[in-house]
Amino acid sequence: MSYQHIRSSISDRVATLELHRPEARNGFTVTMADELSDALAAADANEDVRVVVLTGAGKDFCVGADLSGKSLEVMNAETLERGWVEPATRVTRQMFALRKPVIAAIRGAAVGVGSTMILPADFRLAAKDSRFGFVFSRRGIYPEAGSSWFLPRIVGMGRALDWMVSGRLIPAEEALGAGLVKSLHEPEALLDAAYALARELVETTAPVSVAVIRQELYRMSALPSPEPAFALDSQLIASLGQNADAVEGVMSFLQKRPAKFPRTVGEDLPSFLPWLERKS
Repeated sequence: MSYQHIRSSISDRVATLELHRPEARNGFTVTMADELSDALAAADANEDVRVVVLTGAGKDFCVGADLSGKSLEVMNAETLERGWVEPATRVTRQMFALRKPVIAAIRGAAVGVGSTMILPADFRLAAKDSRFGFVFSRRGIYPEAGSSWFLPRIVGMGRALDWMVSGRLIPAEEALGAGLVKSLHEPEALLDAAYALARELVETTAPVSVAVIRQELYRMSALPSPEPAFALDSQLIASLGQNADAVEGVMSFLQKRPAKFPRTVGEDLPSFLPWLERKS
């Protein structure tokens, strides 16, 4: 598919999605939202893709929504009743449901949706010149993209309140100390670091295990009791006797060689995972 506001490519089992409006500092548009959602879904369905890298063209990741008026949707109570979903949620909902890890590589400004869209990523690597901002209170608007759910789980409620209520800009060092980002890099070295991490994941992890772990962490940790996790873990461990990946994982360790995991996300996810859609 040809995209207007993003670029998508695949190399060495890594899909790269690049916000591509450098002339507008990657200002977020409805077109960009729909294209990102489509590209994420395509990467999820492609067995040749093991990891997704999300980045932005130019010196900024994303300066927030494009407020020029040319790319905004008109919405009201009627559109909401018809099932309208705000654009940033179209991206983060798809990213949350992904069965493959996402690495966000951020440089420069990541403000508004530039900060909220990266929250469901598994790894957030940032350039030393990056800055973040949940600036909604300073614009008289509200947080989007489910960020009120994601952000406290990443940085804690106290810091989420500080950042969202004040709407202040957050420098890279503070983001690192809070756990919003995994590591800081010189701007010119950022993508190399993201791809190095992607290669490690491709070469050393089992795709089915990653898919289960990613969703289990999100969905089980949000429950009020660990009992559902206890029950699911018992099912998962009991299934290892018929798990070719588990055999390969042990044998490759004993034989001191790289593992070649045979199972695929499309065919081999455990059928009893509680978040899978049931087909009648």
